[in-house]
Order: sequence, then C-alpha cells, then structure tokens
Amino acid sequence: MKITTLCYIKCGNKTLMMYRNKKKSDENAGKWVGIGGKLEDGESPEECLIREVREECGIELKKYSLRGLITFVSDVWGTEFMCLYTGETNSEDISECAEGELHWIKEKELEDLPMWEGDRIFFDLMKAERPFFSLKLTYTGDKLTKASLDGENINL
Repeated sequence: MKITTLCYIKCGNKTLMMYRNKKKSDENAGKWVGIGGKLEDGESPEECLIREVREECGIELKKYSLRGLITFVSDVWGTEFMCLYTGETNSEDISECAEGELHWIKEKELEDLPMWEGDRIFFDLMKAERPFFSLKLTYTGDKLTKASLDGENINL
C-alpha cells in the first residue's frame, strides 16, 4: 500500500490546482488534483507534505492543517492511504512543475474541473469546514463504486 499526502493550498479566494498531463503512466492523467505525493522512507506525513509542495510548486508552506484520512481502493492502481491537508500562502508565485500544469483557480470554478468523483466528496467536506474525517473510496476503473465516511456508507 502506498502512503501519500495531498494539500489544497489557498491564496485569497483561489486554490492551487494541478492539471495532470506530463507524467507517463499517471493514474491521475487528465484530472485536476491538489499538491502532494508519496512518502519517502523515514518521512512523516508533514515532512512529505512540505517537501512535495516545495518540489512541485516552489512554495515554502508554513501554515497547514490535517483535515482527513482517505483510503483509496482501486482494481487498477491498488490501495493508497492519503493524509489530506489544507494550507495557505500569501503569494500566487509558483514554479514550473514536471508532473502537470499549475493554476490558481477561483473557488466558484473548482466544481467545473474534471476530477475524480471521490475528490469531489472530500472537497465538499473541506469546503463545509467538516471537522477531521476518514473517507474510504472504492473504484472500479475510473468509476467510484462505493464510499464510506467515518465508517458509514454514503449513497452515491
């Protein structure tokens, strides 16, 4: 099982998103996601978060909050355990990213972006200021087939 971090970084009324279109064999190809990646040996989730944000967009993240734990189960990509964060920055200055195109997206435009069905669930939970949560998302191919929030099934 891989362990990852993901962060949605805000600057004012915009959120930094990455359109995944540069890596070969990318499970997120063609989708918009936050900033993050896999934990390296010996790293804590917070160390991974800070490193990934620095590597992918050049931001030195100082303020962040752990919002939830997400378990992804996929018949194609295996199982992933993800620590979900939100963060803040005061500047929209970002660097080039080798994994995709980075864009600051206005809040009202986020819901129109192509993203994983499950990402929309946790995005809505964060937007609603839901306290810490655990979410399990099960995919068959690209289709979300089952979801549970804090151990309770969600009707899809």
